Amino acid sequence: MTKPALHTEFGDIAALREALDRRQVSAVELARSALDAADAAASLNAFLHIDADLTLAQARAADEAIAQGAAGPLTGVPIAHKDAFVTQGWRTTAGSRMLAGYVSPFDATVVERLQQAGAVSIGKLNCDEFAMGSGNENSAFGPVRNPWDPAAVPGGSSGGSAAAVAARLVAAATGTDTGGSVRQPAALCGVTGIKPTYGTVSRFGIVAFGSSLDQAGPLAASSRDALALLDVMAGFDPRDATSVERCSGVENAPGRVRRDFDAAQQAFDANGGKPLAGLRIGVPAEYFGDGLADDVRAAVEAALAQFEALGAQRVAISLPRTELAIPAYYVIAPAEASSNLARYDGVRYGHRAAEYSDLTEMISRSRAEGFGDEVRRRILIGTYVLSHGYYDAYYLQAQRLRRLIAQDFQRALQECDVIMGPVAPGVAKDIGENRDDPTADWLADVYTLGVSLAGLPAMSVPCGFGAGAHSRRPVGLQIIGNYFDEGRLLAVADRYQQVTDWHQRVPGGMDN
Repeated sequence: MTKPALHTEFGDIAALREALDRRQVSAVELARSALDAADAAASLNAFLHIDADLTLAQARAADEAIAQGAAGPLTGVPIAHKDAFVTQGWRTTAGSRMLAGYVSPFDATVVERLQQAGAVSIGKLNCDEFAMGSGNENSAFGPVRNPWDPAAVPGGSSGGSAAAVAARLVAAATGTDTGGSVRQPAALCGVTGIKPTYGTVSRFGIVAFGSSLDQAGPLAASSRDALALLDVMAGFDPRDATSVERCSGVENAPGRVRRDFDAAQQAFDANGGKPLAGLRIGVPAEYFGDGLADDVRAAVEAALAQFEALGAQRVAISLPRTELAIPAYYVIAPAEASSNLARYDGVRYGHRAAEYSDLTEMISRSRAEGFGDEVRRRILIGTYVLSHGYYDAYYLQAQRLRRLIAQDFQRALQECDVIMGPVAPGVAKDIGENRDDPTADWLADVYTLGVSLAGLPAMSVPCGFGAGAHSRRPVGLQIIGNYFDEGRLLAVADRYQQVTDWHQRVPGGMDN
């Protein structure tokens, strides 16, 4: 790997913002450096579209805002967006040939809010097609490579986002999490990522996969950097019918997450040398069964021991329907996908077949040519479970199971304050490893799917590496909280990151 971008010389986002305000560096310098770094790291295939003119225009506007004393919380900070967010200027493909070359006439709410906060976008990041995948191998534009080991996947579907942050090409990136697609790539690339409570971040302008599951979240090196983005991203949006106006009685608006983070930190500071005294960490027995790799188990157990050293109490809990989250999710998500993707018919926008004899053939050929194997597979599953005679047997049963899974979490969270465990059963697999078994990757989502079905907030923080031949492949610790508990989750993660350096490590050959 080449030397990371200039922004890494200034530490975290808070320090970078201070350096910008003191004119130690300009937004244009940071943007040019990030563009150069992205170009030098092209072999990772993390970016799908870069437009230097668009980026530098935003950077010049950031420098002007700083000069006028009108800087926002992210002014001048280089970031990038997962290609599932629609953007003006940059192409939005959702990793699919179906949308190749598409440019949106408007920005997603998340993109809009980050831009208003002053962030400078370097471009659009590769992802599994329509966010369907666990390894970023399903992109129509080729797989992303893990910066820690180019032979390995970065995780999916936000693999491009995780790889770009891990390689320090950008200070942070946006992602979307439907069944674990922020947490899993964050874990496999050794960065921090958080999926907030469903409904706290607007879905307006996100290319839809599973509407009752999709939720945007940031990926960054540390919990404090993730906080800097999430605090801006979160907030009620009247354009999103699933957006919540209030979070446990508090207005859902920018500033909420940071206030909760600061309140939690003050409580931790009051505990002196044992900052996490009184914090009950629930450890589900089902997350530590036979399917968990030994090296992942060891890294997660070491992280839990560190939390105990900080004063936290470990509590044994049970999430009895953990494994049932897999069939429930892979009925509900494909059902919603089959409905959401019906709009891609070659008539209004998206790919249209060059040859056809009538409207029916045009639609079928356009969809067959535009969609990849995994997307077609999930559309077929979703259409089947929603069809007459099977709707009650599959879709309704899955929704009933979803409610039971959510109730399991609520019972567990009465016994503890947060839940911790692994993000994935193993470290990153090799690219192409499961090519002959397209459903094998589904099993790797066993620890993340239940959280998504329940709509809870959860995050991944780096906590170690694999063993043996996989000693350069990261391991992530999952931290799960109750609804609207993002601020405390980030504060708990920050206390861990204050006494460990996993989040500061970068792939070999790169300067920190």
